[in-house]
Amino acid sequence: MKNFLRKYGIFCALLTISLVAFGQAGYIKAKAILAQHLLENAWQQTLEDGKPHKPWSWADTYPVAKLEAPSQDIEQIVLAGASGRNLAFGPGHVLSSSKLTEQGHVVLGGHRDTHFEFLQYLKVGDPIIVTNKEGEKFTYKITGYEIHHIDKDTLYDRGENQITLITCYPFNTLQTGGPLRYLVHGERV
Repeated sequence: MKNFLRKYGIFCALLTISLVAFGQAGYIKAKAILAQHLLENAWQQTLEDGKPHKPWSWADTYPVAKLEAPSQDIEQIVLAGASGRNLAFGPGHVLSSSKLTEQGHVVLGGHRDTHFEFLQYLKVGDPIIVTNKEGEKFTYKITGYEIHHIDKDTLYDRGENQITLITCYPFNTLQTGGPLRYLVHGERV
């Protein structure tokens, strides 16, 4: 009987740990999906009057663009800034890169297990469409991808009419963060 209780106790403990881990992962995904709906409303208001609108009253960011990857059936609202807090809700515009209304090198970041999970499936030649707050649409063609260690300068200026989408690497790993980054590059067409 004692042996049975010990085995049953270990089983219950492992089951509880597993349920908590899956619950946290589900919570992160659910939060990301719900946030995109709230961000879509704020984005529509921005397109109507050209002013930034917070998606919820306590937000410290706002939508600045819409990102589309037609080959993956992806549409996402991009936030101002790429802090960890912002990336929990959607992809973020790296503010040290060019503005989305300029013709420079635009850099967008996102989490590999939520909004930027689709990057692993993009192919050279696939289109990426970015709509800025003025409603202007810019189409970029994927020109390549690379993997960088964070110690290297991953955000070097690639010139005008360029976009880089960046996320952690490798995909589908249990380790958070890590030293590698996956970069997808595109050129405006």
